Amino acid sequence: MKERALGNPVYIVGAGPGDPDLLTVKALRLLKEADTVVYDRLVSDEILDLIPAGAARIFAGKEARDHHMPQDEINALLVSLAGGGGKVVRLKGGDPFVFGRGSEEAVHLARHGVPFEVVPGITASVGCTAAAGIPLTHRGISRGVRLVSGHREYGGGLDLDWKCLADPHTTLVIYMGLGNARRIAGELMAGGLPGSTPAAAIHKGTMPDQRSVVTTLDDLADCLEREGFGPPTLLVIGDVVDLAAELGLGAEEMETRQKVS
Repeated sequence: MKERALGNPVYIVGAGPGDPDLLTVKALRLLKEADTVVYDRLVSDEILDLIPAGAARIFAGKEARDHHMPQDEINALLVSLAGGGGKVVRLKGGDPFVFGRGSEEAVHLARHGVPFEVVPGITASVGCTAAAGIPLTHRGISRGVRLVSGHREYGGGLDLDWKCLADPHTTLVIYMGLGNARRIAGELMAGGLPGSTPAAAIHKGTMPDQRSVVTTLDDLADCLEREGFGPPTLLVIGDVVDLAAELGLGAEEMETRQKVS
């Protein structure tokens, strides 16, 4: 049985991929009205600068094997803050419900009778690929998109259906896959995807220091090592990647493509 509704709503807000201009109007309004903001590691400094000077800021960032605040503590914190009055914003990179664990937080709030509202954000697979000139679908090239996580909590195995993912008519976007790039490429090729399939990596997409490279699936892991890519990096695999040369890939990235082709 749910507990009685407690306090003001908690706003679970998507901050998008980093560029503050990509915030929704509603997300920006809530940030400017916030009394407390609980934010993640991937929320950019430019967006944090929009928080009012008098608002409390609580960092709850997480990355692989380094959880500043474990998820159960974040859940408990949100319930506690909701009972204290004021407007509470839970600010999450990208979209809260796309590999953002926002749904876990929403479930916890609901089970404790805390009202909440989810404000969608532009997820990395949409924002970063657009910034790099890579359409997720294109008539005659890609008829669908699959979004998967390339990381498992606590070092767990990547229990993915590789044969199903190795579809040449679908764009595959992999979040948090940098550390497992070599295995991901190997499994996809073993599942039937040609090693010559175009592949891209986008680092800090939509931000001024964005970097992107285009290569092939069989050279993806080596390319990432040569270029020294670090997190956050999004991986994109599929024939649509080749459209980047026409739609937005710069001279530096094209030079990288030529080196690895």
